[in-house]
Amino acid sequence: MDIGITTTLQSGFDDAVARTRAALAEQGFGVLTEIDMQATLKAKIGADVERYLILGACNPHLAHQAVQTNKQLGLLLPCNVVVRDDLAAGPGHVIVEAMNPQLMVQVAEDAALQGVADEAGARLRAAIASLTV
Repeated sequence: MDIGITTTLQSGFDDAVARTRAALAEQGFGVLTEIDMQATLKAKIGADVERYLILGACNPHLAHQAVQTNKQLGLLLPCNVVVRDDLAAGPGHVIVEAMNPQLMVQVAEDAALQGVADEAGARLRAAIASLTV
């Protein structure tokens, strides 16, 4: 199983972030958290890394279903979506990847979560796919 649902864009970083936010919103996800890894790692340990943003995406209906099925599922929420420069491919290449919700089922070892994971996965795949259109 793949850990993520991934695409590579030929885009500026800020444009990729804006498009990713819009694509997530189209699929019913809001962004609850945002972690700027580049700024955080520079400030905390002096490391220079590529632009790397983690968006904590949440679809409230799916999150509610998941937590009602298994109260510990909050430990695996929100669904992380990463937007990062692809330095190996060169300037103007940005990778966007979303956590594969099937990991939730495997980690929790709870088959009752399969339906929620399937729907979340379909929505995240649709959001990621829409970025390349």
